Amino acid sequence: MELAIKIFQFILSISILVVLHELGHFLPAKWFKTKVEKFYLFFDPWFSIAKKKIGETEYGIGWLPFGGYVKIAGMVDESMDTEQLKQPAQPWEFRAKPAWQRLIIMMGGVTVNFFLAWLIYSCLSLFNGEMYTDLTKFDNGIGVTEAGKKMGFQSGDKIVSIDGKPAERLENSAINILFSDHVTVLRNGKEVTFKVNEDGVADVIKQREAKLYITPRIPMIIDSLATPSSKASGLAKGDRIIAINGKSTPFFDEVSSTLAENKGKTVNIEVTRGTEKQTISAPVDKNGKLGIAVDQKSLASVVTDKKYSFGESIPRGFERTIEALTMQVKQFKIMFNSKIQGYKNVGGPIAIVKSMPVNKAADGSFAINWPAFWSFTAMFSIWLAFLNLIPIPGLDGGHVIFTLYEIIVGKPVPQKVLENAQMIGVIFLLGLMLLIFGSDIFKIFTGKL
Repeated sequence: MELAIKIFQFILSISILVVLHELGHFLPAKWFKTKVEKFYLFFDPWFSIAKKKIGETEYGIGWLPFGGYVKIAGMVDESMDTEQLKQPAQPWEFRAKPAWQRLIIMMGGVTVNFFLAWLIYSCLSLFNGEMYTDLTKFDNGIGVTEAGKKMGFQSGDKIVSIDGKPAERLENSAINILFSDHVTVLRNGKEVTFKVNEDGVADVIKQREAKLYITPRIPMIIDSLATPSSKASGLAKGDRIIAINGKSTPFFDEVSSTLAENKGKTVNIEVTRGTEKQTISAPVDKNGKLGIAVDQKSLASVVTDKKYSFGESIPRGFERTIEALTMQVKQFKIMFNSKIQGYKNVGGPIAIVKSMPVNKAADGSFAINWPAFWSFTAMFSIWLAFLNLIPIPGLDGGHVIFTLYEIIVGKPVPQKVLENAQMIGVIFLLGLMLLIFGSDIFKIFTGKL
């Protein structure tokens, strides 16, 4: 049931984005009296699930859910149907229209994607607000993993700024740091600026801990005992661990790292219980765990729930759209960095489906998490806008480049060049699609997905 809901969410999100993106091409084409032969949700090689011709346009749903398309007469597109282009240009064809009209038609899809993301983020800000982990409330600083330490952080640091910009939200900052050059922290009462070590970034990405390498530094208070050995040790709910084997460990990150150093051993744990101190011997398992759960109540003190009025939600929606777009651009820095090798962690449709959020009720049933769904749809919308603007033949960006060339130079790109470029672009995109799917399948068989 959970998987079915995730698949449904993915298909619904993609359907909304594809239909609106293609509508962004379709409407200006109609406004400029250009013939649109097909309007399809998903691709339809060999056959379609459903189709109906209304006027001059065939509307349909394909069986291959990798996107969609509008087939505009007189345009070299992914169908590679060039027979019509051998005839003289007709007034209703794309190629017969002025370059500025063709540019608007080609930019329509990404324009819709951008404004859709803006609309969704504005609505989310208005109706749901934003709940985030507030770095300015980290009175005890941050806890960091070994990968985080390699990046240059130390436990207890308070993050001040990232590349000179104030850091406020842990959720955003944890990702932004991976793309940054310098971070400024408050360390032992002094501001320290350091260059982010790429080896540490590579470790974070390889270990898939992009949101876990820095965490709020919380007191180590026991919430529950989960294993027979922990229950038999004498530890109790409400105990606050302050030292292990004589080493001061008042915070979760310190306890975690100290236990990791004592895998398979018995340690002496000093706790405060009420107003008293006690020392208790407890076994550490082979994974460096005591078998206890940590009280998360202290995390509530570092969470901010921000609300927005109608007037505030619109500019905030724009800010969130630009933040999402900036994030997509920055990801290319990591993806093509030879040291970090971020391309190895690129996920395809299967990975996206598995990551789709769902709500689980107390009775074990699952339901769609609508705020998370719309947040994903907004993010994916701006991602599609960015992706389509990449100047690769076969994408909108490729057509835009050729059209801009014509506007600047004063003459169109030769038809044969357009056809060959489109063919190269289609082959490249098909290869990329196979690579992404192959990566997902490989990760499934190797247990990495």
